[in-house]
Amino acid sequence: MVSDSQTPNRFAPMPDPPYYAVIFTNQLATPAPGYDAMADLVLALAQSQPGFLGAESTRDEAGLGITVSYWKDERAISAWKAEAQHLLAQKLGITRWYARYNLRVAKVERAYDGPQGREV
Repeated sequence: MVSDSQTPNRFAPMPDPPYYAVIFTNQLATPAPGYDAMADLVLALAQSQPGFLGAESTRDEAGLGITVSYWKDERAISAWKAEAQHLLAQKLGITRWYARYNLRVAKVERAYDGPQGREV
């Protein structure tokens, strides 16, 4: 996983809506050997997928992580879900790394940036 000091801007640049967000909330099991390397590999692979728009990710000291990946459409999300290396990462997540996880898919219809440029 990329550390805060390595990424000066952790906000993904986004196009105007609509687009889709895949929200992956997870709790790492302890220990989780190999997880960081796989997370880096999966992000790099996602970035090469058609329809990938960006991602934002964070993890706290207790191992709770939230990653939101953004996609052009549901077709791109389905293709990503079925990608071979991603399938392997999913299997390892279930069997080795995650004590619990939730995945949600949402259509983004409105988006705002701030605080500058946002009227109250």
